[in-house]
Amino acid sequence: MSMDKESVWVWFKGGLKGGFWMGGFKASKSPEGGIKIERPDFISCRVPEWRISTTEPSSKNKGPEIPIGAKWKLV
Repeated sequence: MSMDKESVWVWFKGGLKGGFWMGGFKASKSPEGGIKIERPDFISCRVPEWRISTTEPSSKNKGPEIPIGAKWKLV
């Protein structure tokens, strides 16, 4: 991912129902590490790269490889 903002899909936890991909985000690499995601109806934050897809997922409910001990949000 470049430093320019790109349109991306973000993986969210879904509790007992499982997770899901949500589109409509703009993302860019963060100088502090990870990816900064932005969308008008969400609070901007940094997330690890494994939660981002630059292409529309073939299944909205099939998640990415989640690393063992993965952080979901970067502070």
